[in-house]
Amino acid sequence: VRERMTALGRAAEFACPDLDHRPRRAMEQLETLIGGAGKSPVSLIGSSLGGYYTTWLAEKHGLRAALLNPAVRPYERLREVLGPQRNLYTGAQYEFTAQHLRELEALEVPRITSGRYLLVVTTGDEVLDYRAAVAKYAGCEQIVIDGGDHGFSGFAGYLDPVLGFCGIEGQAGPPG
Repeated sequence: VRERMTALGRAAEFACPDLDHRPRRAMEQLETLIGGAGKSPVSLIGSSLGGYYTTWLAEKHGLRAALLNPAVRPYERLREVLGPQRNLYTGAQYEFTAQHLRELEALEVPRITSGRYLLVVTTGDEVLDYRAAVAKYAGCEQIVIDGGDHGFSGFAGYLDPVLGFCGIEGQAGPPG
């Protein structure tokens, strides 16, 4: 996404922060970013746990959101991994606790606004059951991809519809 936004001359409109491991703190970070956009239109793209966070933010702020293999009720599944953890992106070590689960559960959105979301899931997701997301986001625009994986290795082929849903149209210029 960053590369495409840069190629479109819109790099300044893109943000992908390293989020705190504590859900409440991560939401504070994201709300600060959203607030910093002022009156500029904001759309969200979230994957996995980020998709769960994105749903809460989209409902709270009335934003459009593209969700890629989003987590549904992560506080249930993550009970299995309480204890020492390492952030896959930053390498930071932390302790995942019951408090984290409570913070995640507090972000649950029981009813969504269907026109607000584009759901993109892969049936081959080895981490999350794509059917839970299809059910949660029933009534939303959905792209269900046969096969694939949780890391969404084929995402480049779906980047244009995702960005288009977010209101970002256009052709990237030549690399330079």
